[in-house]
Amino acid sequence: MSSAHSPNQNHLLSALPTAEFERVAAHLKLVLLRLGEILYEPGGRLQHAYFPTTAIVSLHYVTDSGASAETAGVGNEGMVGVPLFMGGDTTSSSAMVQTAGHGFRLEGRFLKQAFDCTGVMREVLLRYTQALITQISQTAACNRHHSVEQQLCRWLLLNLDRSPSNEFMMTQELIARMLGVRREGIAEAAAKLQHAGFIRYRRAHITVLERSGLESCACECYAVVKKEMIRLGPDVRYRQDVAAAMTPIH
Repeated sequence: MSSAHSPNQNHLLSALPTAEFERVAAHLKLVLLRLGEILYEPGGRLQHAYFPTTAIVSLHYVTDSGASAETAGVGNEGMVGVPLFMGGDTTSSSAMVQTAGHGFRLEGRFLKQAFDCTGVMREVLLRYTQALITQISQTAACNRHHSVEQQLCRWLLLNLDRSPSNEFMMTQELIARMLGVRREGIAEAAAKLQHAGFIRYRRAHITVLERSGLESCACECYAVVKKEMIRLGPDVRYRQDVAAAMTPIH
């Protein structure tokens, strides 16, 4: 299989020393994560952890009325399934694939074993959890105090950091659900950004044309989250070219 589907594309897995990586590598399953796929739902028992490589997963909360808002996003910088090693096994939020792509799936029991037995794995996962908490907290503050345009810029920049491309397939309705705002607000904000030449938007297709423009319009929340991801993220990559010897699970 091509190294295009390598565990090394996930920053957490690539930070593990070879000996620690090999303890989990035999249990990693390459999976295709489809747009809109639900990885877990509120109250359900988590069975697997996911380490995205090219996919992006949205963690969000859905109210009794059906309204929802994203609390955090997870791409190749992190993993989905933090409750598995924090002792919970369940969560009140949902995890949905917002950008289709690939990732590696690991059974919860193997993740727990690695967390309990390997020092670097434990440190990497705990530092990522702290960064994830920062993202969740900053998202809450941003949604409460900043304009829809600022929120949209923050959201676009964070997903741009996780994506190998500057293009996204995303409807205004879906973005509105992610941010917990009305679709009309997203339409107005997107129109302003397009008029400024920062993005091009048509038929659910967003192309970022000028990243610096988005950064100038975003609130401080983007910089806070990115700084913490860099500060707490792995600073060592042990393996640069290890391909996955498996076929994607569809």
